[in-house]
Amino acid sequence: MEPFEDLFGDNTPEFTVSEIAGRVKRLVESELGWVRVRGEVGRVVLARSGHLYFDLKDDRSVLSCMTWKSQVPALTMMPEEGMEVIAEGKMTASGFQSRFSLNAERIVIAGEGALMAMLERRKKKLAAEGLFDAARKKPLPYLPNVIGVITSPQGVVIRDILHRLRERFPREVIIWPVAVQGDACAPEVARAIDGFNMLPSGGSPPRPDILIVARGGGSIEDLWGFNEEVVARAAAASDIPLVSAVGHETDTTLIDFAADRRAPTPTAAAEISVPVRSELLAGLSGNEARLSRSMARSIDMVRQRITALARHLPQPEGVLADPRQRLDRAREALPKGLRHHVDRKRGDLVGAAAGLRPTLVKSRLSRESQLLEHRGNSLARGLGHAVERKNERLSALVARLRVGQARKQVRQARGDLDQIGRRMSTAVETRLARLADQLHALERSRSSLGYKATLARGYAIIRSGKSVLTNAEEARCAQSLEIEFQDGRVKVEGTTDTSRKS
Repeated sequence: MEPFEDLFGDNTPEFTVSEIAGRVKRLVESELGWVRVRGEVGRVVLARSGHLYFDLKDDRSVLSCMTWKSQVPALTMMPEEGMEVIAEGKMTASGFQSRFSLNAERIVIAGEGALMAMLERRKKKLAAEGLFDAARKKPLPYLPNVIGVITSPQGVVIRDILHRLRERFPREVIIWPVAVQGDACAPEVARAIDGFNMLPSGGSPPRPDILIVARGGGSIEDLWGFNEEVVARAAAASDIPLVSAVGHETDTTLIDFAADRRAPTPTAAAEISVPVRSELLAGLSGNEARLSRSMARSIDMVRQRITALARHLPQPEGVLADPRQRLDRAREALPKGLRHHVDRKRGDLVGAAAGLRPTLVKSRLSRESQLLEHRGNSLARGLGHAVERKNERLSALVARLRVGQARKQVRQARGDLDQIGRRMSTAVETRLARLADQLHALERSRSSLGYKATLARGYAIIRSGKSVLTNAEEARCAQSLEIEFQDGRVKVEGTTDTSRKS
C-alpha cells in the first residue's frame, strides 16, 4: 500500500481555514455581486438592534437574508412569514461560520397571487381586531358645511368631485394633496386623515364635517398603498365620518372596509356626501304648500266649531235685561233712601246734642278745676313739709359733723334740695299743663257737640212747651211753638194745618 503522501502528491498547495473562508467570500461577492432572489418568506426576526433577519426558501433550500438597521426605513414593505417575495441585494459570506447570506436592500411582492394572499391575511387580522365592525361605523352628516378631500391635486378625480358637488349642493371643500400610489402613498394618506382630525372646531382652516379619500382605478400594485395597515387603522380611528372612493366599483382595498361608507367611484362619493339642492327646494316648497293647506283647513274647522257653539249662547239683550231693570229700580230708590238716611242721622245728632247741656259741662269743668287746685295745694304743702324735714335732718347732721365737713354736706344738701325743688316744680308744671290740655279738650268737645254749634250752621230747634219736636205731625198738633235760632228764640201762636184744609 502506497503511503498517504504519495496518494495526494507533494505539489498540492495547503491553505489555512481563514484563507479558504476569505477566498470563498471574495468569490461569492465578486461572482454574485447583485442578485434578485425569489422565494417564500420563512422565519422573520426584527432584532433589538434594529437589524432585520429573515429566511427565503423554496422546496429544496433555505437562504438566510438580513437588512441592516440603516436599510430598513428604505424598504417599501416588511416581509411576513408565508409571503412570496423577490428580494434584491448583495450576496455576502461569513468566514467565521463558513456561511453565506443575502443582504436584502429591496423587497417586493412576487406576483398578484402573492399580493392577494397577503391581502387576505391582513384583512383577517384587522377584522379579528374589530376594525371592520358595523357598530364602529359613524353616520354621515346630512348636509355638511365643510368637506375634506384627500387625493392627488392633479388628475380627473378631484375635478369630478368638485364638479359633482357644485351640481348638487355647493359646499366649502378643503383638499389635502397626497401621493395616491407608490411608496409615499400609505404614510401620506394616514397623515392626512390624522391631520384633518386634529384640526380644532371653529378654527382656521375649519375642521371638515366629512372626509373623502379618493383615487382613480388601477392595478392592485397601483392601489396597494390603500391596503397598508397604517391607512386602514387611520381610517378606522377617524372621529370625522370617512367615505372611501378608491378605484372603480370592482376594486376593493382595506380602507373600504375600515371607512364609514364605501363609494364605488369618486363621483359617487360626492353624491353620497351632499343631497341635491333643487330636490330639497322642491320638497320644501311642497311641504310649505301642504302646511298652508293644513293650516287653512284647521282654521276653517275651528271657525265652524265657534259658529256652532255661538248658536247655543243666549242673546246679549236677554242676559242684560234683568240686571238693567234692577239697576233702574235701584237708581229710582237711591234719592229717597239717601234723604231718609240723612233725616235719620240728623235726628240722632239732635238727640245726642240735646243731652250735652252747658250746665253739665260747666259743672264738670268746675269739679276738675277744684280738684286741680286741691292737688296743687296738697302738693305745695307736701313739698313744704318735705323741705322742713330735710332742713331738720340737715341741721342735725351739721351739729354732729365738723364745721368744714358740715359746710360741704350743707352745700351738697342744698344742691340736692334745689334739684329736688326744680324737679318738683317741673312735675307740678307738667301736671298742671296736662290738666289744662284736658280742660281745653273738654271745652272743644262741648263747643263742637253742643247744639249751639249746630244752630250756627243754619239749623233750628222747635219746642212746644218743654218738649223738643222732631217731626211735622207733632208740630201740626201743637197750639203754640217756640223756635230757637242762633241769636234767640221766636214764639209762634195759633198754628194751623194747611195741608188738611186743602
